[in-house]
Amino acid sequence: MGDPFSFPFDLALLTKRKKLRRSLLEQDIDFIDKRIAILGGSTTHDIRDALELFLLRHGIRAEFYESEYAQYWQDAMFPNAALEAFRPDIIYIHTGIRNIPRWPGLADGPEAVEALLNETCAHFETMWRRLEAAYGCPIIQNNFEYPYWRLQGNREASDIHGRVNFVTRLNLLFADWARSHGNFYINDINYLSAYYGLSRWSDPFYWHMYKYALALPAVPYLAHSVANIIKSVYGRNKKAFALDLDNTLWGGIVGDDGAENLEIGQETPVGQAYSEFQEYLKAHKQLGVILNIVSKNEAENALSGLRRPDMTLKEDDFIMIKANWEPKSQNLADIAHTLSLTPDSFVFVDDNPAEREIIRQQVRGAAVPEIGDKPENYIAAIDRMGYFEVTALSSDDAARTEMYRQNAARSRAETAFSDYGEYLRSLDMEAEIAPFAPMYCSRIAQLTNKSNQFNLTTRRCTQAEIEAMAGDKRYITLYGKLRDKFGDNGVVSVAAGEVIGGRLDIILWLMSCRVLKRDMEYAMMDELVRRARALGLESLRGYYYPTAKNGMVRDFYAAQGFQKLSEDADGNTVWELDIRRDLPKKNTVIKICGDKKETER
Repeated sequence: MGDPFSFPFDLALLTKRKKLRRSLLEQDIDFIDKRIAILGGSTTHDIRDALELFLLRHGIRAEFYESEYAQYWQDAMFPNAALEAFRPDIIYIHTGIRNIPRWPGLADGPEAVEALLNETCAHFETMWRRLEAAYGCPIIQNNFEYPYWRLQGNREASDIHGRVNFVTRLNLLFADWARSHGNFYINDINYLSAYYGLSRWSDPFYWHMYKYALALPAVPYLAHSVANIIKSVYGRNKKAFALDLDNTLWGGIVGDDGAENLEIGQETPVGQAYSEFQEYLKAHKQLGVILNIVSKNEAENALSGLRRPDMTLKEDDFIMIKANWEPKSQNLADIAHTLSLTPDSFVFVDDNPAEREIIRQQVRGAAVPEIGDKPENYIAAIDRMGYFEVTALSSDDAARTEMYRQNAARSRAETAFSDYGEYLRSLDMEAEIAPFAPMYCSRIAQLTNKSNQFNLTTRRCTQAEIEAMAGDKRYITLYGKLRDKFGDNGVVSVAAGEVIGGRLDIILWLMSCRVLKRDMEYAMMDELVRRARALGLESLRGYYYPTAKNGMVRDFYAAQGFQKLSEDADGNTVWELDIRRDLPKKNTVIKICGDKKETER
């Protein structure tokens, strides 16, 4: 058996589930624990088992609540002590067209069909509202696959009585709801079933024999899709590409064939395939995915290929270009270090199977898709894995490539100074530090789920939780934006604390890796102390919970002047700072330009 977590999936994922589960739990990674409720309109236990494996693969250790067969509506709509006690972090509603109770008849008038459509959608909307009010957690909802038979043939798509037409319109209503409600996500089984093959997906044998709404062999594909949404919600997406050049971005070997003889562009079928692949990669920049080159080549040859006029990807589309004869594993590690990313943030794309295997062995956690050796298959090999699944898209995401380019410029500027403080002052940094604001709540939630290195409590929050905190007077909340002479980094730091008696318990403290060692943490602490004093508080209490990735902040509170109160056997520490005494401001290099009204409070 090959990698059971790569396409094409097979039932070995389920038949060898226990062995795979043990192996995944033995990974030396920083797991996060989540409670997931599956409310099913059909049999779901194999879906649960496959979903658990895919989530473990992403570093998410899940505990499950599973409704009884076809009890999704009852579990959602009526008091449910077991589900309430479970306190789900995410609810997944697994329904399909078998759960549509009534369909239009050919004799129904337009008004009757429209009423039935709205009634069917309202059935689900009522449930979503109830779940949102009761549990306040993200909801994942299947849309609908097409029926596997068509009474009117092709007319089913255009006639308002057709089931194909009904499903299409119902799916659009679900999509409208998703666009207007945060923390609600569509699991697109309409696309999945088409990709898998509708006749195989909807094989009626599995429904009549086992009450499965989809064929058992399709279950891993469904679970993989749901897992991609969940890992995106909790910040487990990849962030960057590391791309080979020869026979990966273009056909041929530039050092041997010369740039003028590479296959690229519209002249040949092979050249068209490489151009389409480049278009696909370039589109990822809109999501904030970072493009980098890792190639065994002379730098001059690599650049000559990138400078061809018919290249879709140009030299300035890449943040870093490593074209040399060093091991690719070392070049990837160097890029990760320079960009303040972890190596497991990367998707490594190379046509050479030997290079792929070296990265798998030496760069733990990096994704290495099996793209094969045919350029027309490269897109599918990457796209179907869902490395960059989007559950939220902010303006900061769209600007991330430019932000990392600016960071590279800062790194180059740093080498011109012998005194680091002088370098920081030369950046002319300005920070906006203010309480959580509605326009930034999505980005703040995203940061809590993505930041792993500079993250003291590793608490993960949904957007709804961030919004609730922002509106609750028991909390002091702060976001920090940082800009300098090279550009705007966007929202890069988050702190939040709960007022308990005369102290502030710091429950969130994190910062983006983009602004490490820029003294932003001092600026945030100064402001947190100021606001706590304004409320008459006497102390701040901080907590550090060690993980595999956040060792860099082990001594954060000591550096801020806190006194250690306790440390347990697992290295969890508790710290306290008396703010009644005179405390000098630690930030000396960042100008604070927060909201004037807030600053004057």
